[in-house]
Amino acid sequence: MLSKIPDNICFEVDKEVFQKIAYREGSDGLLALAKAKAHTLGQLSLPSNPFLILIESVEKPGNLGAILRTADAARVDAVIVCDPLTDIYNPNTIRSSIGCVFTVPLATCTKEEAFEFFKSNNIQSYAAELTASQWYHDTDFRGASAILMGTEADGLSEFCLQNASARIKIPMRGCIDSLNVSVSAAIITFEAMRQRGF
Repeated sequence: MLSKIPDNICFEVDKEVFQKIAYREGSDGLLALAKAKAHTLGQLSLPSNPFLILIESVEKPGNLGAILRTADAARVDAVIVCDPLTDIYNPNTIRSSIGCVFTVPLATCTKEEAFEFFKSNNIQSYAAELTASQWYHDTDFRGASAILMGTEADGLSEFCLQNASARIKIPMRGCIDSLNVSVSAAIITFEAMRQRGF
């Protein structure tokens, strides 16, 4: 049975005030203010043979949301957001993830902490890089592994590239040299799932 919401936490405001504090037009007339949940590497509960997605310095909440949607669809064990440049609870993240920000295990940390975590858990890391020599579909993702994705503008940092177990790339047959980061993450993730028999 649901308990009654205490009167001292609900407030009614007029339409003009609501329009100033609402994120967008056409809402249902309800707003909630909540403390954001902390997400640390230590809170992750991983299986013995995990598959992870690491995103470094993600700037666009829509890209983060799309990657979280992919992670949910593929049953990825966790998404690690290193040195984030956007709030994981940004309304655009929530909207583009269709709520998967609440269904996918998440951790935020520095890239140094992430690689220490990989090392201590025997997780191989595969950096997506345009100039890599190894094709993603020739890479064995059946063991404990993480794919590393960088920003669309700059890619992965030199630190991530130097510390990754291997560098991988997606074949590009057209005039452009790269895909949207969320699309790239989805392509590599579902190849890993295919190899793992999911």
